[in-house]
Amino acid sequence: MTVLDERPAPPAEAPRRRPNRLLALLRNSWRQLTSMRTALVLLFLLAIAAIPGSVLPQRNVSPEKVNEYFTEHPDLAPRLDQIGGFDVFGSVWFSAIYLLLFTSLIGCITPRLRDHFRALRSKPPAAPKRLDRLPQHSVLTLPAGGVAAIAEVLRRRRWRVTVRGNEVSAEKGYLKETGNLIFHTSLLVVLVGVALGHWYGWSGNRLLVAGEDKSFCNTRQQYAEAKLGPRVDTGNLPGFCVTLDEFHARFLESGQPSSFNATVTVDEPGKSTRTADFSVNSPLRLDGANLYLLGHGYAPIIRYTDRYGRSQTSVEPFLTTGDMGLTSEGLAAFPDANLDPKTGKKDSNQQVAFTGLYLPTAPDAPPYVRSEYPTERNPLLNLVAYRGNLGLDAGIPGSVYQLDQRQVRMGKVKQVGDKVLKQGESWKLDDGSTVEFLGTRRYITLSVRHDPGSGVLLVSCGFLLAGLMGSLFGRRRRVFFRVTSGGSADPTGETPTAGSSLVEAGGLPRTDYPGFVDEFAQLVAAVSGDGRPDERAGTDRDGSDRAGMREGTD
Repeated sequence: MTVLDERPAPPAEAPRRRPNRLLALLRNSWRQLTSMRTALVLLFLLAIAAIPGSVLPQRNVSPEKVNEYFTEHPDLAPRLDQIGGFDVFGSVWFSAIYLLLFTSLIGCITPRLRDHFRALRSKPPAAPKRLDRLPQHSVLTLPAGGVAAIAEVLRRRRWRVTVRGNEVSAEKGYLKETGNLIFHTSLLVVLVGVALGHWYGWSGNRLLVAGEDKSFCNTRQQYAEAKLGPRVDTGNLPGFCVTLDEFHARFLESGQPSSFNATVTVDEPGKSTRTADFSVNSPLRLDGANLYLLGHGYAPIIRYTDRYGRSQTSVEPFLTTGDMGLTSEGLAAFPDANLDPKTGKKDSNQQVAFTGLYLPTAPDAPPYVRSEYPTERNPLLNLVAYRGNLGLDAGIPGSVYQLDQRQVRMGKVKQVGDKVLKQGESWKLDDGSTVEFLGTRRYITLSVRHDPGSGVLLVSCGFLLAGLMGSLFGRRRRVFFRVTSGGSADPTGETPTAGSSLVEAGGLPRTDYPGFVDEFAQLVAAVSGDGRPDERAGTDRDGSDRAGMREGTD
């Protein structure tokens, strides 16, 4: 007789769902991006990406040097400009590395902060069964006071202590991980400060000539070059005006600069006009902006008298060529020259301009191509006169420091002579007009900046250094004490009594710490009370001095 199995058949297993490859790819990419290795690689790439910003001139710092670079490297400069070589810290590729590092640091720090916070709130772990297997091990007599006395010794030495019956667990050295997290968090705040400075900061450069009646006011139109952050509007610029009264520069006999000092008159809204001094390492701090002294030079005073007897005076800054003697080059243009007094019209083909090479201390004999000292000991001005249609009235923007040589090559402008003038001398041109070299005025290159992230950067850098010190010098370690024989517990069952009981001690450094051997020995001596561990301390069952062997190998 066949017995039929009437039990229901087991349900068929549901087919496994295929994993979502897109989610898996995103999850793995996020894990890779937020790993510490990736953060270090991005930090290294950010440092490399900042090198061009130190090697190449930057427009927001020194637009004059950028123009010089274009003149010296006409083929290379446009290519570097296309990839942001002259505005490195605002380029797309630098911003991409910056944002990736920002994201990576957030992903790295967040779980570590959570884990470290839990570790700070948790108690030290229980002692392992075999303390003799730890790197440091010793046996000592139970001191008077029992387990409570051991815990009190550890607490006085600032260990985090937990007592479990006849065991004492202690841990120390959380400063290492705390410092590590402070370091990385501060690095993240540094990036935030840089972002604040980029978004809400602004800067501008301007040349100021000493002794001019007109003041420089903080409007975008009065800057030679200005850069506003994406979140800054021109109406948000603070309203102040500055007039350069005097500038003094001192040099050593070798030509090396000794000191610089600029005296200015400042007029701020709601405040009385005041006089202030500032120098290279001591900027002038105003409400909403700081004024920095970047450079200085000479502005020759050139007076031109045209053939009708009308005089015009030019006080234009000459840019230094980069040598120690402050040899300078510049342009003095006179767009209103040769205006007919009868008709009131001027001939555009009779416009006059002079390119000049100024030497504060010229050599005693030609060639006069380089100054021997940066102060005016033997001032000399080498002028080259041009006449023709200079395009000064055409409305086409051009450099105020250099003559457009294309006009010369096209024949629209002709060179009509050259002359070397000392201070006070004059030169009569072929059409009866004259030009005089009256002297010079000092000028400064002024950088006006506002960076709302500078305070954040200062504070975060301080915490960054403090966290780095904690990370380098902190040492995580644990020690355990257990009553191994004899003795009895108190009524609460927590503290064994002193007597013939022995205490077994073990130590475990969580990081590489060569000094842990001595620290453990001192701790055991302090717990034992007489400065010495038990004579059986650190011995194996065969009587060999295992602790001593370990100490010799550490």
